[in-house]
Amino acid sequence: MSTRVTFIGAGNMASAIIGGMIDSGYSPSAITATSPSDAFLAPVNERYGIHTNTDNVAAVTQADVVVLAVKPQMMKEVCEGLASVIQRRRPLIISVAAGLDAATLEGWLGGELAMVRCMPNTPALVGAGASGLFANASVSDEQRQLATELMEAVGLVEWVEEEALLDAVTAVSGSGPAYFFLMFEAMEEAGVKLGLPAETARRLAMQTAFGAAKMAMASDKTPAELKQNVMSPGGTTERAVEHLESADLRRILAEAMDACAARAREMATELSNR
Repeated sequence: MSTRVTFIGAGNMASAIIGGMIDSGYSPSAITATSPSDAFLAPVNERYGIHTNTDNVAAVTQADVVVLAVKPQMMKEVCEGLASVIQRRRPLIISVAAGLDAATLEGWLGGELAMVRCMPNTPALVGAGASGLFANASVSDEQRQLATELMEAVGLVEWVEEEALLDAVTAVSGSGPAYFFLMFEAMEEAGVKLGLPAETARRLAMQTAFGAAKMAMASDKTPAELKQNVMSPGGTTERAVEHLESADLRRILAEAMDACAARAREMATELSNR
């Protein structure tokens, strides 16, 4: 790729995407990252060999794509500072900030821009992310493909055609890693009560989750079918699954995800009214 990409912000998520891009063959010379602090940028420059800059405006001047990767609470000030140069350059804007809708971001940047909102998750840090993307009406097919390629550098990409569905993406994958970490924690505690050393129980739980996910992604069977294949009639797995079902695990998980999506909507309102 020869497309020039500037990351406004050089935190964990930006670093993960940059690393994935370079691993995928993207030239470090076409990537710039910004931060107010040279001290913060030095390790990024040393690790990836990309351009760095403490001046957001200067960094965007030649950019074809601008990735907004600062904290949502800082976004309004950052965008308004970039509005003039963005309006002159008119790059594709990709936001990885949670809770800020495309119209709000576009307004802060002066309006009438190609805007992609991306909801990544933390496994992107190890190249195993899952990202939901939404494009506004100004995004071309070519720009949509470009956004796909950038985010596929750190994992799976799924597009949604309605921006409101990013709240559902947040509930499924954005916050989803924490659900599994909670499961690991609970399985470790239960394993210890059954007599296993904590480290043994933890490693077994994590490897089992990894294996189950890998098996599911490689199979053409549904999760329900895969579950049934493990459940021998009258066996141990059937007994455990029946207990989880009787405890209404599905309802508990659905309610938790509803609460997550509701909070995402609340945050969007709070942030856009700042």
